[in-house]
Amino acid sequence: MKAEEQIAALGLTLPPAPPRGGVYKPVVVVGGIAYVSGHGPYLGEGEYITGRVGDDLDLAQGNEAARQTGLALLATLRSELGSLDRVKRVVKLLGMVNSTPDFQEHPKVINGCSELFGQVWGEDAGIGARSAVGMGSLPGNIAVEIEGIFELH
Repeated sequence: MKAEEQIAALGLTLPPAPPRGGVYKPVVVVGGIAYVSGHGPYLGEGEYITGRVGDDLDLAQGNEAARQTGLALLATLRSELGSLDRVKRVVKLLGMVNSTPDFQEHPKVINGCSELFGQVWGEDAGIGARSAVGMGSLPGNIAVEIEGIFELH
């Protein structure tokens, strides 16, 4: 099943592509690879999931923020590429978690995005290499920021 069909089958609703928060391009395509700038857990209408995991948010809420960030990434990919069917595979994700110094479950938070991509593109194409790290703060106090590299058809 193609990605766009899978989105429909899963009953997923993508937010609008998030507005830019600085001077950058949301997606740059070079040689069949799409480099996607960092995204936060955008809900639409300028709203994001905010707070520090381990303080304001628990692990489950952080995981949900990463899933929402994945939906925002999908929205930008669709907006910039015309269709999610142009994505052949997820190559790599970098997940950053706004967390307290003693929080140690960063990979479990970022699983929210990775699991979503696995549902959309299948385990082989949807799960790529990944890093998950903690940050002392993120822009606007967003809970999670994720950037990605995607191979295109």
